[in-house]
Amino acid sequence: MSNGQFVVCHGQLDGKLHRVCRLGPDGQVVKSFGGSSGSGSQEMLSPIHLAVDRDGLVFVADEGKKRVLLLSQSLTYICKIFSHRDQLLGFLVRLCLDEEKSLLYVAANDGVVGMLWL
Repeated sequence: MSNGQFVVCHGQLDGKLHRVCRLGPDGQVVKSFGGSSGSGSQEMLSPIHLAVDRDGLVFVADEGKKRVLLLSQSLTYICKIFSHRDQLLGFLVRLCLDEEKSLLYVAANDGVVGMLWL
């Protein structure tokens, strides 16, 4: 981000903490979204990748729930923008944002053969 902060996502192996964090230049958490995994729309299960647009909107690939969430610059939930729970058996692995063409590419791995681009 232009203010020296950066955004990261992580999920703990013990399954207790799944969140997106905005970190300051010193590496300290300034703001976070998420926490314990759960079934609610604002709870994540293994956020694996993210993309940030020029306005600071954050797109998050939530691998465990097979969806992409949109968060505001202040990391508040806006909406679910994509879900493939019923469409594909694979796992979300990457996001690529092409702002020039206004496209968000979502990559999923079917667990057997390479990558599938949607």
